[in-house]
Amino acid sequence: MERETIWKKELTYIKNKKYRENAVKLIELLPDYFFEVPASSTGKYHPSYSLGEGGLLRHTKAVVRIGYELLQNNTIGGIFTPEEKDLMIIAMIMHDGVKSGIPKEKYTRFDHPLLASKLIKEHQEELTLTKGEVEFICHAIESHMGEWNKDYNGNEVLPLPKDRYQKFVHMCDFLGSRKFLHVDFDEENTLID
Repeated sequence: MERETIWKKELTYIKNKKYRENAVKLIELLPDYFFEVPASSTGKYHPSYSLGEGGLLRHTKAVVRIGYELLQNNTIGGIFTPEEKDLMIIAMIMHDGVKSGIPKEKYTRFDHPLLASKLIKEHQEELTLTKGEVEFICHAIESHMGEWNKDYNGNEVLPLPKDRYQKFVHMCDFLGSRKFLHVDFDEENTLID
């Protein structure tokens, strides 16, 4: 299935045509394994819908949908401009894009938020986004792990979310990882309303 088709519903959440076109270009950069692997190899940190084949894709779609729903609520989303909303949706689409690294490694790369940011910046010339827009997306991705920013040796590797954009993307990823929140998908990994 064509990647743009896989993301058809989520791409409609991005209102600005230029941003939507760039989101399609970024989706094309995702490694093939993104569409195949579970969100968690152990199942310890993610709900059942994000396990098994295609689990990382389903987790990401859930995160994007949570973000979209919250951004549609004026009490929560009213503090963001339409452009900021679109760029945060793109950040959520890409946040775990290279979770196992490039090339794919056996386990999750702890620094995967930085790797996702690096991937986007390396391909900036292929995009029609401004440097500021690319920085915004990468800034929101880099801290999406929130307080879990230290590696297994206790070294601080990832930045903590500091502003409302980083905190929002982290919150959506956090909610998308909660086992008590269940999201239903059809056989083509489309989120069921």
